[in-house]
Amino acid sequence: MPQVTLSSKYQIVVPKEIRKQLHLKGGQKMYVLAKEGVITLIPDRRLEELRGYLKGVDASGTREEKDRL
Repeated sequence: MPQVTLSSKYQIVVPKEIRKQLHLKGGQKMYVLAKEGVITLIPDRRLEELRGYLKGVDASGTREEKDRL
């Protein structure tokens, strides 16, 4: 698991392997969540970038119309 260091200016550098894997770009905005001592960074993506993201996902366990309120 990659490790990062918090700088004296409270900055971190996302490791290159993670940047490549997630196709992150310099200057890209991220949402930050903190819950139960864990910090999660979520890249802000345009809707167009997510096209086809769920292609091939098995939806067999999804709710049916009768389950909706």
